Order: sequence, then C-alpha cells, then structure tokens
Amino acid sequence: MAGCAARAPPGSEARLSLATFLLGASVLALPLLTRAGLQGRTGLALYVAGLNALLLLLYRPPRYQIAIRACFLGFVFGCGVLLSFSQSSWNHFGWYVCSLSLFHYSEYLVTAVNNPKSLSLDSFLLNHSLEYTVAALSSWIEFTLENIFWPELKQITWVSATGLLMVVFGECLRKAAMFTAGSNFNHVVQNEKSDTHTLVTSGVYAWFRHPSYVGWFYWSIGTQVMLCNPICGVVYALTVWRFFRDRTEEEEISLIHFFGEEYLEYKRRVPTGLPFIQGVKLLFWNTPRDQKVSSLRTKRPSEQPVPRRSRQCSAAPSGVAREVGVQILQGVTEQSHLGAA
Repeated sequence: MAGCAARAPPGSEARLSLATFLLGASVLALPLLTRAGLQGRTGLALYVAGLNALLLLLYRPPRYQIAIRACFLGFVFGCGVLLSFSQSSWNHFGWYVCSLSLFHYSEYLVTAVNNPKSLSLDSFLLNHSLEYTVAALSSWIEFTLENIFWPELKQITWVSATGLLMVVFGECLRKAAMFTAGSNFNHVVQNEKSDTHTLVTSGVYAWFRHPSYVGWFYWSIGTQVMLCNPICGVVYALTVWRFFRDRTEEEEISLIHFFGEEYLEYKRRVPTGLPFIQGVKLLFWNTPRDQKVSSLRTKRPSEQPVPRRSRQCSAAPSGVAREVGVQILQGVTEQSHLGAA
C-alpha cells in the first residue's frame, strides 16, 4: 500500500493518528455512562457506532483509513486499561491488551515522526503476517482455556509483573532503535542500498548490532510471561529465536556486501544482543585477493549451495569482504541498519 506522507503536509498523519487514538481511548469514560443508568452493552454499542459515524463525518480516504485504525487501537487500549483494573482473573490479560495495542500504534506514530517518506497503512503492522496472527490467536486461546480450568495459574502476579517489565524493556529498546536509525529505518524490505543509507553504530546500536530485533525478541516473549502462558511461552521463545537467528545471518551477508570492512570491524566490536546468536560466521582465506574476487564473480548461485543452518560468509582482509555474499543471497537485504523491521 502506498504511503500517504507524500500527499499530505509533514506531520499531519502523526497528529491525525494521535488525535483519533486518544478519541478511541475515551472509552475509559464508559463506566461513567453506566453509572448514569445506561446499560453496559447498550452503552458500548452506542459508543462504537458514534465513534465510527464521527470519523466518517470528519475524514475522507485516505485519512479515514488512518483514523479508523488509530481509533480502533485507542479503543482496544482503553478496554485493556478497564480490564486491568477489573476484579477478575482477566486483569493480566488487560495488561497484555494494552501492550499489544500500544505496540502497533507506536510503530505507526514513530514512523510518521521519524521517517514519513516510508509511511503507509502497513506501518501499523496489523497485517504483519499469517504466522504472527496465528501466534496471537494461539496465545489468546491458551489463556482462555487455562483461565477456565486453572484460574489460579493466571493469578501469579510476580510472574505477570516480570513479563510486563520484559515488554516495557523490549518496547523502549525497539523504539530507541527506530529513532536512532532515523530515515534508515523502514518496515519494508530494502532490496538495494540507496545513497542515503548509512551504517548506524551510535546510540543503542553501540550496545547491540540488532537492537530492534532484540527489543521485539524480549517483547514477544514477555507478552506470554505476562499472560502466564507456559505452552505459548516456550513455543514463542523457540520460534522467535530461530527466526532471528536466520534473519541476522541473511542480513549480515548483505551488510558486509554493502559496507565491507566497516561492518566487519563493527561486527567484531559489538554483539548481536540476541542470546546465543552471533550472526553470520566469517572465514578468512589466505589466497590472493585477485583470485578470490575472480572466483566470487564467476561462480553462479546454483554452484554455491549454502544450507540455511550452516550459512557462512567468507571474508578476507584488504577489502575482499565487499565482494562476498553477492551471489549467495542476491537481493536479500532486510537489515536493521538499513531500516528493516
């Protein structure tokens, strides 16, 4: 979906989304209506209908599409706050709902402020992937079933509080990475290095090579710790670890190709930040530079099969690393330093 930033004044999408997010969050006032005599379900239905009618009156496409998504996330956030303060076994699920809605909204807001040229409706990440949707649904189902049959499992407050701290840490780290990378950060996979792309090594990138991945890693696991979901907790941890292990290997081959010795030096100094993940392995050759470059340029991709689990990047002193990885992973360039989510 094409971005809207180029067709509107700078900052207008950020202001629009913030206003409508807060409008949706005004559901927090719903208990006041029920105390005034309006039944809960009736009041909620009237509130939702009124919100949608107001947005239809105020906005036209494409601004309406922004407004309805931000308002929906604000509404979910407000409902999560109400649920968090309820006297029921669902209060920790309210924490989760607040965390989830705030994550998706803040992805759009930070992109709108930080890199409006890459802004689109997809920046909300509501349509991230089928796997992401299935994972979320699975966690909701597990929480519901366990809350019905073993409600005491969902009331271990110190475990949920630990998960909340993981979520806050992950969210803050990821947003710090987005702000630090600036216009280099993009949710869309970048297939080529543009003239404006630079290797970011300052701020949180001085702590971790992949801070946005580290943030999302701990955020996703933290949501399941918060819900006291033992099954999804283990599955999430194994799945996201494997995902980011493969992603960092593929990404760093492209980063070495783009930035050469500069990235190799950065890689030697700074860890990935992900547990037991070191990124692509480096092999230093002793053959002459011209021979290595010639060999890399003449071999075809079909002649260099690289198993996914044992993918390595061959590098050498004197700048030979710039030639490495071109044939192995041509076009695979989703990197945090160039702005991939």
